[in-house]
Amino acid sequence: MPNNPKSHRRGFLQSSVAGSMLLPGIVQQLLADSGDPLAQRQPHFPAKAKRVIFLFMTGGVSHVDTLDPKPALTRDHGKEIKADHPEIKDRPGYERIYLKRPQWEFSPHGECGTEISALFPHLAECVDDIALIRSMHTSHSNHYNATLGMHTGSFTFSRPSLGSWVSYGLGTMNRNLPGFVVIAPRQTYAGTQVYASDFLPGAHQGTLVVPGATPIANVASRIPEDRQKLELATLRSLNAKHLESRDGDGLLTARMRSFETAFGMQMAVPDAFDLNSESDETLQSYGLQRGQTAGFGWQCLAARRLVERGVRFVELIDTGSSGNWDAHGDMMSHVGLAKNVDQPIAALLKDLKRSGLLEDTLVVWTTEFGRTPFNNTADAKGREHHPWAFSSWLAGAGVKPGIVHGATDEHGLRAVEKPVHVHDFQATILHLMGFDHERLTYRHAGRDYRLTDVEGHVVSDVLA
Repeated sequence: MPNNPKSHRRGFLQSSVAGSMLLPGIVQQLLADSGDPLAQRQPHFPAKAKRVIFLFMTGGVSHVDTLDPKPALTRDHGKEIKADHPEIKDRPGYERIYLKRPQWEFSPHGECGTEISALFPHLAECVDDIALIRSMHTSHSNHYNATLGMHTGSFTFSRPSLGSWVSYGLGTMNRNLPGFVVIAPRQTYAGTQVYASDFLPGAHQGTLVVPGATPIANVASRIPEDRQKLELATLRSLNAKHLESRDGDGLLTARMRSFETAFGMQMAVPDAFDLNSESDETLQSYGLQRGQTAGFGWQCLAARRLVERGVRFVELIDTGSSGNWDAHGDMMSHVGLAKNVDQPIAALLKDLKRSGLLEDTLVVWTTEFGRTPFNNTADAKGREHHPWAFSSWLAGAGVKPGIVHGATDEHGLRAVEKPVHVHDFQATILHLMGFDHERLTYRHAGRDYRLTDVEGHVVSDVLA
């Protein structure tokens, strides 16, 4: 049997002091030094943000109809423009293209005067807390690739997700709940890859929560607690011996940690998702009825309850029953989609601000790409995929509030002023969490990998 002192030390610490209330700071540091994947760690530099709520609008939100006003697009509606880009001219049916006006009016809001369309009346009340980026662009026009790129930094291959990188870099603040939780009614494009840990330790993979009466299945124990503790202790002892003989195998370590987390979740999960403890006023602010267990309002309120209980990264994916934002056929589908998320998102921001959580919580809103300001006929009802320009926003800890960063051209075709690529966006999120994106790396297959690959620059203009 190989003699691995580090394995012996790790096994002793995990079995003897993990979860202990005695000297928690010393315990956490010992666990971090011993290789425990979920032990709390310090970032590269002090940061206000301790946790993230990541709001992903799957399908491609039209920037020119929501967050990026273009009067010239209304003025030039029906005007033919030249299809001189390969992404356009090589598509069948796109030999001729015509500008298509926005279908909703924009108006200024808040003290900052940021213009938001009528699709988001509740979000418009929060613009003074938001840093709106109107110059986003990405590297792919397919849903799968663009969604993968936004989450992992890779547009082609499976890589660790943003949530996994944050969990890996900072560890967990509550060992009875997963450090990375994804709440979604169903999978989005790229499936489980958007919250996979890939080559990072398995403990950093996102835990999927499906809204409903039982958001996490099989969480209730079928045997008495005292008996279960005995079984878990025996299993831990056997697994520790097994681990020692395998030189601290990462997958086995993750499996052992999952058993311990699962035990803690039996008590923590029912409490976290019991929205009945919320006041009628709070439920109504999110657009919820008492007893309701689904809907984007439920996702948002559950996210607030998770972050206040120490979950490091919560992603909410908008894949509700009304479909997604992929409006090829009719832009009017944006009406129901916006109504579904507008009030809950605004309620979440106001709730976090009221409780003081917004001071150390980073809220991110994005989609995978925008939608074309044109189509192949002047009277087309829908819009197509548009990777050259779209909008995203940040709010909360470390973010400069009430600003607009960057701009697209007069028709919303391309990001022309202070463009922000997906890698820049990710580098900025990591910076707000206290990380130099070039130093947050993991050695795999002979090279050091990072979320932003070999690109990315922090968007300093959005930092407070």
